[in-house]
Amino acid sequence: MKFFDRTEEIASLREIREMAKNNAQFTVVTGRRRIGKTSLIWKAYDDAPILYFFVARKAESDLCEDYRLEIENKLGIPTIGRAEHFADMFEFLMKLSIERPVTLFIDEFQDFFRVNKSVYSDMQRIWDIYSPKAHMNLIVCGSIYSMMTKIFKDKKEPLYNRQTRFMTVRPFTPSVLKEILSEYHPGHTSEDFLALYSFTGGVAKYVQLLVDAGATSKERMLEQIVKADSIFLGEGKSILIEEFGKDYGIYFSILSAIARGKTSRSEIESVVGREIGGYLTKLENEYEIIAKKQPLFEKSSTKNVRYTIEDNFFTFWFRFIYKYSYMLEIENYESLKTIINRDYETFSGLMLERYFRRVLINRQAYTRIGGWWDRKGENEIDIVAENELDNQATFFEVKREAGNIDIEVLKQKASAFLRATGELKGYDISYKGLSMDDM
Repeated sequence: MKFFDRTEEIASLREIREMAKNNAQFTVVTGRRRIGKTSLIWKAYDDAPILYFFVARKAESDLCEDYRLEIENKLGIPTIGRAEHFADMFEFLMKLSIERPVTLFIDEFQDFFRVNKSVYSDMQRIWDIYSPKAHMNLIVCGSIYSMMTKIFKDKKEPLYNRQTRFMTVRPFTPSVLKEILSEYHPGHTSEDFLALYSFTGGVAKYVQLLVDAGATSKERMLEQIVKADSIFLGEGKSILIEEFGKDYGIYFSILSAIARGKTSRSEIESVVGREIGGYLTKLENEYEIIAKKQPLFEKSSTKNVRYTIEDNFFTFWFRFIYKYSYMLEIENYESLKTIINRDYETFSGLMLERYFRRVLINRQAYTRIGGWWDRKGENEIDIVAENELDNQATFFEVKREAGNIDIEVLKQKASAFLRATGELKGYDISYKGLSMDDM
């Protein structure tokens, strides 16, 4: 698959490189694994030499030898000879950048924790000494989100706030996904498009794997995901065990419950069988895998709370792959595909609502977007979108099939919303149905 989108990120990285010619720049690039961080940086700097240091899990002296060869090959200059410590290599480059601009990209930066934890304090010392005079464009990138956040946002860490830019790479937007699918499957249906969004959530590597395999219809995607040699089957574990560490079993149980529709804390605890407040807080704030949702205009910060998995792929993985892993253990792939197809309408209906919410956010036509439900569970509105600048609001009902949308019922729910919240008085109110026909 060719490179798509990322025009704003590329422009920012190139602007940073220009700024580094006058003042040293320290950019942190984060985002979930497989999102395309490394490809983005290579694309942004494909027009000039760039030093690439990959932090492999091996001895520090061996890493330094790799880095020495990289410097000599890319810059054509002799270095300090064999070094035992990364600090020596970094100081050499910071000194060099006083005389000439240097772009240094360090990938899997969080893995210095495993190599030598003192690297971070050494870098702080060297950066503070040389950066006022240096022309260094330093980019560090890491795939374990929680560790990268800790390195730069925890006040106890030596590199706290040393970065000049903190860039988070997000999944492809729906419009970019549509561009990709239109290029590789011009005759795609709305079902195909919804499947690509539901299965991948716009994560670049997952989209690439499907497109490169020619899996651009819903049926072909499912065949590609659920088969003996599919990387998708082990993907949730391989990514999240590194994030969660030894407690991953409890986190997995929580995420599995949420993916199956147990969205309140009491419902999740009844499934997990223990108190989970601390785990939910970490999942939301430290790992940023779940989000705490409340009805629009809810005044209490603790009442009527629902938890959702924000990542589409993880929602799919926990809903189907993790839940039915016992089928995969006996290589019964056909039965799993049958179950996914059986439950797909319900699952993709939730993804469709998420899709339209993302489309509305990207449109930038509203100042507030959310959902609403009453505490009794009698009324629920999929999307409420307010524009307080012109006193307008729209209530949306989302259904897979347009024929299942009932605007009169939506108006009744909106009346319940207006009575319960007391908000949107004097607003111009409109009502709209959204279905797969509107994709």
